[in-house]
Parts: sequence; structure tokens; C-alpha cells
Amino acid sequence: VGGMMCNDCVSKVKTNVAKINGVRRVEVSLDDGRANVTYETTQTDPHAIQTTVNELGFVVTLPEKIQPSSATLSVEGLGCDLCALSVQRVLTSKAGVISVTTSVEERKVLVDFYGYEVKASDLCRFINNAGYPAVVVSEQGPPDLASALFSVAGMTCMSCVNSLEGLLSGTKGVEGVRVSLQDGTAAVVFVPSIVTTFQIVEVINDAGFECHVKHRVPGDSSDSEATPLLKTASVKSASSSSLKVPEISSRVSPAKDDSTLQSPPRVFLLAADGRNEPLEKCHLHVRGMTCASCVSAVEKNLLKLEGVAQALVSLLAERAEVKYDPRKVSPLQLVEVTCDLGYQASLIEDLEYQYGEIELRIKGMTCASCVSSIETAVLKQPGVTKASASLSTQRGHFVFDPEVTGPRHIVHTIEEMGFEAAPAGVNQTDVDHLTHAAEIRKWRRAFLISLLCGVPTMAVMVYFMMFSDMDSHCCLLPGLSLENLLLFLFATPVQFVGGRHFYLPAFRALRHGMANMDVLVMLATNISYFYSVAVLAYFMAAQADHSPMTFFDTVPMLIVFLCLGRWMEHLAKRHTSDALTKLISLQATEATLVTLDDRGEVATEKQIDVNLIQRNDLIKVIPGEKIPVDGKVARGTSNVSEAHITGEPLPVAKEVGSAVMAGSINENGVLLINATHVGKDTTLAQIVKLVEEAQSSKAPIQQLADRIAGYFVPTVVLLSILTLIVWIVVGFSRIEIIHKYYGTVKGMSDSEVVMQFAFQCALTVLSIACPCALGLATPTAVMVGTGVGATNGILIKGAETLETMCKVKCFAFDKTGTITRGTPVLVYVGLLSQAKASSSRALLALIGTAESGSEHPIAKAISSYAKQLLVTDVLGSCENFEAVSGLGLSCRVGNLSGILNVASDKSTDSDRPDLPLVEVQHIGKGTLQDASHEGAWDGTHDVLVGNREWMKQNSVVVPAFVDSLMCRKEMLGQTVILCSVDGELAGVLAVSDTPKPEARATVRALKEMGFKVVLLTGDNRQTASAIAQEVSIDEVFAQVLPSHKAEKVQQLQTRGLKVAMVGDGINDSPALVHADVGIALSNGTDVAIEAADLVLIRNNLYDVIAAVDLSRKTVRRIRINFFLASIYNLVGIPLAAGVFMPFGVALLPWMGAAAMALSSVSVVTSSLLLYLYKKPVLYTGPGPAKTAIGANMRLADNLNCSDGCEPSSARRVDDKGYPLRDSLLPEICIQRQLEGLPVDDLSHSL
Repeated sequence: VGGMMCNDCVSKVKTNVAKINGVRRVEVSLDDGRANVTYETTQTDPHAIQTTVNELGFVVTLPEKIQPSSATLSVEGLGCDLCALSVQRVLTSKAGVISVTTSVEERKVLVDFYGYEVKASDLCRFINNAGYPAVVVSEQGPPDLASALFSVAGMTCMSCVNSLEGLLSGTKGVEGVRVSLQDGTAAVVFVPSIVTTFQIVEVINDAGFECHVKHRVPGDSSDSEATPLLKTASVKSASSSSLKVPEISSRVSPAKDDSTLQSPPRVFLLAADGRNEPLEKCHLHVRGMTCASCVSAVEKNLLKLEGVAQALVSLLAERAEVKYDPRKVSPLQLVEVTCDLGYQASLIEDLEYQYGEIELRIKGMTCASCVSSIETAVLKQPGVTKASASLSTQRGHFVFDPEVTGPRHIVHTIEEMGFEAAPAGVNQTDVDHLTHAAEIRKWRRAFLISLLCGVPTMAVMVYFMMFSDMDSHCCLLPGLSLENLLLFLFATPVQFVGGRHFYLPAFRALRHGMANMDVLVMLATNISYFYSVAVLAYFMAAQADHSPMTFFDTVPMLIVFLCLGRWMEHLAKRHTSDALTKLISLQATEATLVTLDDRGEVATEKQIDVNLIQRNDLIKVIPGEKIPVDGKVARGTSNVSEAHITGEPLPVAKEVGSAVMAGSINENGVLLINATHVGKDTTLAQIVKLVEEAQSSKAPIQQLADRIAGYFVPTVVLLSILTLIVWIVVGFSRIEIIHKYYGTVKGMSDSEVVMQFAFQCALTVLSIACPCALGLATPTAVMVGTGVGATNGILIKGAETLETMCKVKCFAFDKTGTITRGTPVLVYVGLLSQAKASSSRALLALIGTAESGSEHPIAKAISSYAKQLLVTDVLGSCENFEAVSGLGLSCRVGNLSGILNVASDKSTDSDRPDLPLVEVQHIGKGTLQDASHEGAWDGTHDVLVGNREWMKQNSVVVPAFVDSLMCRKEMLGQTVILCSVDGELAGVLAVSDTPKPEARATVRALKEMGFKVVLLTGDNRQTASAIAQEVSIDEVFAQVLPSHKAEKVQQLQTRGLKVAMVGDGINDSPALVHADVGIALSNGTDVAIEAADLVLIRNNLYDVIAAVDLSRKTVRRIRINFFLASIYNLVGIPLAAGVFMPFGVALLPWMGAAAMALSSVSVVTSSLLLYLYKKPVLYTGPGPAKTAIGANMRLADNLNCSDGCEPSSARRVDDKGYPLRDSLLPEICIQRQLEGLPVDDLSHSL
């Protein structure tokens, strides 16, 4: 390949060649200027590869080793050497011709050529055009190829696969091999004239496997099935004939380079007539599934049906989505197969739940005809199921199948008709609602309008009270004073304009037989105003010589303080939804849609509304932008901040294939994202929905407050009437009590004074009573509490969960994946002193190499650690591999010397914070052999890895002290493996599913808080007890089936305990449902776990402590709010009623209104204090522990190991999960002290 100048050129060649059908491997070297391509000859050819690279702008020269074709042509008129030279010149000038040999005597031409560039018939045409008639006498080319798919039984690991592929590749006549361990098949391309399928079967059987032919595809048949190697619907044979795609090709996608950018394909079958027909899709409701195994069983059995191309089963939704060929299978057959498995299945007829919806603003509609034409045109589009347009609102609502169409297609259809269409903006409306923007504007405007009359009213009151007497301002007219006139003029606008925000809701409430706070305000202001108007009119009609005392001042003052209170209340309420507002604001409003050209390069970019993104769209996100949808990275690498969604403070690295969430922020790289979930299906949308539902739910204590509020207003009205009556009676019987407070007013009779004071107290009772404080006590605290939880990675699904969490007395934990990591890891390496492999690096290099070809979890755990320890991606070589199920494996391992020498030059293990925690110990007696010197590991070594029986069968002696050590490890629930090198036992390894780093601290913290902690697991009792002991759990329920976990939870509840169940939300779902509080751990993208009441997004077990702590603080804040509201009303109403008047304390109505406004603001402000909440964190750093929990995390630093054992590499970890190399785990030291004792003394010591 000429013209490659940099690594970008290399990447471009590699990426584009990898996209060609049939290309299996591409290796490009910039230094050599070469590209080595492995391809299937039945699917592509060198010419297609050459053309692809040429189109990129590079010069391609094909190697000479490609097998050419040859043809013998009979040429009439070839009478002399000049004619022969002329023919030679014509042919050699054509592409693909290698050599030309002419025979004038025989009048024949022999041509060697590349058949993929030129054909024999083309050669004849070239000669004919030169004036010499020519025909093809004979033609020879590369041998015709055939392919077959063989079923192979007995393969157990990748070493079997490699061995079989090597064996078949060396068989004469075999051109290509691919062996699949998962499917148990071997696909072979071969030359049928050299080797037959029967001979291939014999070769495989001789290798120790059981084999038979599954599919046979001859290469010389134009209508036969395609080679099983072909995993795509478009193929090209060696003879350029069309091949029919086998049924399996619709289920298996071709192996592609990970760097290749592809759009997710829709599933197609190739019909007999060559037409592409999309599969149909149906949904089944499947009940009775309890775990991931159930899901796997349903999927596998559905895929076994002929015609089923894809089956996706959701455990939580209890639904199965199946894509199938309706010509081969029906939905009823799918239901029948699922029922045969023991589940209850039914076909979902109403698929409305899966449809997408969009609301569009449509401009340009002028009449009903426009509406009809839009609806008709959109409904004609494939996939659109509902179209509704409204002329009055200029909007349209459309429902569609996202698998077929999307919102952009609908918008395009409408715009083609001449109208303007765009998504209706709803996000800003949601944010405005949460921020109370409209309410704040309304009450601020009402306050300012009322203040225009309230300030003059206060000035008039002060002036006439302090600077004027009754004689000087009485009277403008008989019975009408200047003071009353001015107060009437200022009160009237407020009464009929400023108070409308209270009166309209009050009338609506009374019309429905209800009474609320607005009713109290309406009563107080209307009684004050109309009583004053009535008494003033009476005095004027009676031509009185003085003007009466009125309550005109009450109306504007009351409304001013009430509007001010409501304004301040909504200002405070705005902050209760800060967390939810922030989540909604994370949603991007626009996105960059990109399309790719045939070479995979970006062809176009377009800014679109985020609501127009469709599933499978390719979205470009530059640094600093918000990711608009959930999806997977198709190209690029970057760090993404997910802090606002998961609470994880550190950016998360993303690469090709990584999942990303809507709302997260791209930090430093350009990403192309393939949209998988859009609109309401994104993780962010689900979180917002859960938080909204939680904030709108009611706790039991709030329901009590609502019942109290229902009786509050009628009670206050009765108390106000009672206050009026009592003071009238008291006033007329003992007027001196009123005179002591009220004094003697010149010009007013005693009866006027009594009525004036009685009305004042009654109005103040109406003004000061506030059910709002009671009503705000719980919801404001719940909104802030759930919002704070969401920002800290704790999703609380309802207010009742908060309250119930405070009553929980027992925590039940699942083991696998909850207390433990869920995957086995290497935890112990025991080195026999007298063995050759007396260093951990040498032993793990041997065993890691032997296990590297296996997919078994234990093998992967060992090989993974070995690669980390030796700082390499490739271990030594492995040959003569043999594995026996249930026993172990044997092989010859070599090429270790170089790896060990390089590893020895690296930093020591103690300087490797990236290494997992593994205990290393020398066992047995004898002198340690030096296995680190150069050349110690040259050559190959026989390695055995397995259990005791495997060692016994291979005549390897296992000493008694090693057997005893294995027993002790197995008692701890660990899987123990023996290893021998060159016939001599070399070491002992232990693999275990270890507890999470935070598990022990979480359990201890719960115990300190007074909780009972139990372990629920389906694992055996021995393993469960070992894990429980390690994390300090006292009570264990082992060997419990998922369905029986719920019974164990109920058993705990019968003891009178409120139980919280902590699980992974899948196989623990029955227990999560039956528990008083179900807590599910999530990875951040599966937050809609229906079975749980509380979801820990960060998947950190210590967040259970934070959930308990937050629940307690939220409920405590609710109780404080209730206390404030209750004390306010219990003290305020008697104060307003004049009960404390003998002590010289009484209130005017406007003072009561001010106090009422202050009460609501104080309750909301109290709730806002929850924003100061700090989540408890796990203390793991060095230095003195700062809390009791932290003290429990301190580990002994000065423990010594007996018998001179090598210090353990097990260490405690820091806050990032890295081990701190300055202390030993005390449990391991105690364990090693036991292991160092003689076997006979062990039981006595225990």
C-alpha cells in the first residue's frame, strides 16, 4: 500500500477493509507499507479489497502469490510472428493479465491471468476487437471450494478450540476453519477434490471429539446454501454465483473489528425470490420468572424455534420481545413453548406501551381542511398509528412505532405540505412549575399592588392615632369622619382587586363542600369590610354626631401581609425542588445528528431538537456538551462526568462500546454515540419520574395532618364565633376588663367599645389560624429529602419509604453481588518451599499460562491476576493441552523466561496499588530455591492444575500438611486448586468470591446503630457462614431458593421486626417485595426496579448507611415542622382570642396575618435546612479514626506471623479501592497462625 504517511492512514485502511464482507482479519504495517488481509474466498476477492483501498487515495499492489487462472484460446488468422506480437501487445496491456504465450503453428494463445480482474471471455473479446477471431478452448482456475458445518461435542475450553483449528488447518485441502466453543460447531471451507467431509469427520473424531456433519454446501452448485462461515445476507462465491442465505445467518452477526463503526442492523431474512423481507415482532407477557436463569431459559428455548431471529426477555417487566419469520412460526407457538417451560405466558395484543409519542407545534393551519390533510398525510406514513391535530391550539399529537419511523419523519412529512412543524417545548414548562416561577410572579405582583394601598392605610392610622383627636377630625358628614373616608377609599380597591387571588379559590372550595386557608382569609377580610361599611352607613343614616370605629384598616393590612407571606413561601418552596430542577435541567435541548458515508466517515452534521432524536441515530457530542440520550459509544474516547446522576464525583472513562447516560457531561473527547433509549426511556427521564412520584407521595404522618387540616377550618370558624360571643358577654358583664386594655374612648359608648373589641378578637382568630403550616410540614421535607437523596445517589421511591425506614429493626442482605463482589478472585497463593516454582511470579506465570485458554470463571480469575502481576497482556506458550471435566488440566508450558525477566525489572509488588488483595505464603519446610535467575525458565515444563483426585491420577504426591491446609481453606468457602510442575507439587491456590471492601464496615455500622443483620443466600451453608463471619454477620439463612427468601423475610416479620431487604433486584425480587423496605443495588442505568422501594445508584453498599441516616434526618425534620406548626396554632389562637389580655397581651387582626405568614415561611425554611445534609462516608484513610465507624476500620499494624511466614500481600484499601501497604489484615494473620500449627494440635488449639 503506497501513500500511507501516518497512523491515521493505517487506521483508515484497517477500518475500511474490515467492513468488507468476508474479511476476517486485517493487519497493517506503516513501516513495511503492507496490509495482510485474511478473507473468505467464497465471500470476497482481492479485487474488492484493492478497489476499497484505492478509493481511499492509496496505491495498491497485489502480491504475486495469489493463485492465477490460465486459459487456452484458439485464434484464427495467427499466421506469422507479427500477428502473434500484435496479440501479445493487446493482451498484456489489459489489467489482470500476467503472461501471454503464442503458438503460430497451433494458432493458439496460452494466457495466465487473475480471474478476479479479468475473465477468459474478456480476453476473447479483446483479441476479436484487434481483428483476430478467437474462442476459448480450455480454462483452468483456482479449485472450486465447498464448505460444511460440523457439530463437535467434547470441547471444554479455548484450548480445545485452538487445538482443533490447528489440526484442521494442517489438513491437506482445507482452506479455512472457524471453531465455536459456544455453539459446539466447526465451520470448514475445503477443496472437495482433495478432501471430503467424511475425511474431515474422521480427523476430528481421531482428535478425541465426537463429530457429525450438520450442513454441507458444495462449491459448484449455484442454488445451494451458503457456507456456514458466512454470517451475513449478502455473499459472493468464487464463481460469482448468487448463494442463498442459510437460516442461521439471520441470527448471528459477522465478527467485525471493534473499531469499525456500524449502525445497528435491522433483522432481515432473504426470501427464496431474493427479496429482503423484515421480520415481524410480537410481545409476550411472561409470569413466573424469578431470576436471570429463568430469563436465559426462555430466551434460549425461543431461539431454538425455526424462524425466531431474536428474543429479548425482561425479568422486571415480565415481557418478552420476539422477532420472527411469520412464514415459519406463529405467536401462538411462541406462547406454547414458553408455557411448556413452566411459565405463564400470554400474547400482548395492546402494544400501545411500546409506541413513541410526540407533541408538535404546527404553524400555518387556517381551517379544518388543513387539519384533515395533515392527519391524513401523516397516517399514510409507515409506522404512524395515531395522528391528531388541533386548529385552535395549533398543535398536533402523533403516536408511532419507533422501530419503523420517528419524529423527524413526521416533521418532514408536515413540512413538505407547506406547514411549519417543531416539537412543542415542555421542558421549560416543567422547570417553571418546579421553580414556582409563575406563582412567585403572581404573589409578588399582588403584594406590590396591595402595598400601594397598604402604606397609605398605615400612614392614616398612625397620623390619626398620634397627631389628631376625635374632635378635630369629626365630621365631614354626620357619622362620617375623614379617617373612615380615607380608610374606605384605600380598603375598597384591595378588597375587590387585591384579594381576588384568595376569593376565587375560596368560592371553589365552598362550592365543593370544602374549607381551606383561603376560606379563613375570605371570612376575615369580608367580615371586616362589610361590617365596617354597614356600621358606617348606619351611623350616617342616623345622623350621629360621631363616626364609629371601623375595621377598614384590617383589609389592606391583612392582604398585604398575606401576599407577602405567600410570596416568601413560594420563594422558599422553589428551593425544595432544586434537586429535581437540576435533574431536568441536565437534559440537553439540542443535539448534533451525523450521517456516515460508505467509507464510515462523517458525511453530514445537523443540529436538531433533542425531541427529534430517533432510536439508532448517530449523535456527535463535543467536549463540554451534555449527552442528549442514552446510548453506546460508537467512536471516540473521553471522560464523562455522571456526578449529577449517580453521585460519582470522578469522571468515568468511556470508549467504544461503553454505555452513556443522558444528562452526563462529556469532558475532553469527541464522541459519536449510537442512541439506544430516547425521550421518556432514558435513565435521566426514569430518575426524574421516580423522584417526582416520591415527592408527590404521602407519608402516613402527612395523611394524619391532612385529616387534621380537614377539621381545622370549621374549628377555627367556631372558635372565632365563640370568641365573639364570649367577649360580648364578658364586656357587658364586666366592662372594666376591656377598659383596662382598650382604655376609654371619647365619644364611644360602652356597648360600642365591647362590640369593637369582640369583633377585633374574632377577626384576629380568623387571621392568625394557619392550616398551611401543618400542610407544608411533610411535603416540603419529603421534597427536599428525596432531592438530596437523588443528588447523593440514593433514589427513594416514596415518602412512606422514608418513614418506614425509620421503623426498620432488621436488615437482610443477599450474599452474591451484594455482600460479595459476585465474581471469583484469587485470594491465596501457597508456595512449597522445596519446589522449583518457589516464587509467586513463577508459579502464577505457569498456572496463568495453562489457564489462559479457558473461559471458566476460576481460570479467568487466575490468568487475569497473573497478567496484572507480570505486567503483560500475553503469557507463555501452551501446547498438548488436555482438560478433564471435574478434575483438572494438563499441558506443556514454555517461553516464560523472557516474561519473568521483564517482570523482575518492574517495581516490586508492594509498590503496585493496582494489584488486587492476595495473600502469599511459603508452606512446608526446606530451603527456598532461587527461581528468579536468568535462564531458570528456559524450555518447556509439564504442568498439572486440578484437584486432589487429578493429582492422584497423575502420580503427584500431596503431603498431609497441604491436604490439611486445603481443608481449612475449603471450610472458609474457598475453592482450592493444586499445581504441579514437572511431576512435583509446586503450590496451592485459593479462589473465592470475596466481600466488597465496604461490606464489613457497613455491617458494623448497622450493628452500632442498633440493627439486627442477617444473611440470606442460596449458597451452601459452609460458604455462607465463612462470608458471614468475615463481615461480622451473626445470623445466616443458607441454601434458600429465591422464592423461599420471601418466606424468610416473613418469618423475621413474625418476630415483630420491620425488615429491610438489600439485594441486587433480580433474583431477590420476591424478598424485596415482601420486605417492609426493599433496597436494590444498581449500576446507575437500571433505576426503574419495580420490586424495590429504594435504589442505590452508585452500587456502593455503604450507601445503605446513608439511606438510613437520610431517612432518620428527614423524618426528624418532619416532626420538627409539625412541632413548629402545632405550637404556633396552640399558642397563636388563644393569644388572638384575648386569653392573655389580663397579662396585657393582645393582637390586632393585621398582626395575626403577619404571624400567619411567618409560620408558613418558618416551616419551609426548616425543611430547607436538609440541604445542609452531609452523607456519611466510609473512613479508610491513615491516621486516627474520627468516628466509631472509622475506629472499626482501623487495622492492626504490628501483628506478627508465626513460623517465619512471608508477610501477606493482603492489605486494607483507600477511598479509591487501592490497597494501603502499611498494615496486615488481622483475620489473615490469625488464620496463618493456625495454619502453622502441626495437624495433630489443630483441633486442640481450635
